[in-house]
Amino acid sequence: MKTISVLLLGVAALLSQAHAENTPMNNTKTDSSKVEQAVFGGGCFWCMEAVFEKLDGVVSVESGYAGGAVADPSYEQVCTGRTGHAEVIRITFDPARISYEKLLSVFWHAHDPTTLNRQGADSGTQYRSTILYANEGQKETATRSKAAAAKIFQDPVVTEIVPLKAFYKAEDYHQAYYKLNGHAPYCQIVIAPKLRKLEQEKIIP
Repeated sequence: MKTISVLLLGVAALLSQAHAENTPMNNTKTDSSKVEQAVFGGGCFWCMEAVFEKLDGVVSVESGYAGGAVADPSYEQVCTGRTGHAEVIRITFDPARISYEKLLSVFWHAHDPTTLNRQGADSGTQYRSTILYANEGQKETATRSKAAAAKIFQDPVVTEIVPLKAFYKAEDYHQAYYKLNGHAPYCQIVIAPKLRKLEQEKIIP
């Protein structure tokens, strides 16, 4: 699991910067009335956030919690595994520039959907692979995408597809974490290699 020392690195100095950094991913103008949202969980939300914020058409990415039974949980509560929440990201995107199907395609490459309740050294139900759909259209698209992904992996895909009941934004120090803490040990050991691999595979620019 992510260590406390990594979690608290630079928190006090960076709180005010986090929201500023978690702004539209590029300068292309987007009609805010036409954006859509997608919510995915694939292990540590720091990792997932760092991947999806690189995509053209993604307006913003927020780290948070979803899928549990406690309203507005804290990070400490979620880490116990007793609230039922998963670490997730909420992606606001412009469907005229990037489709939900494309986001799902990146999702399958951005983590291992065949490991139950864990990603690498991060273990627990809060790190489960999950797609939380906002409507029936997203549910149908996610189900088709999962079936296609299952043909690629040797082991069974364990990703759950469930309705999104609530998204709770994580604490400020979790937002834009890789951007603000790129030299932190977790970022260098886990996130940076993942990004390089996805760039080499042409999954992200």
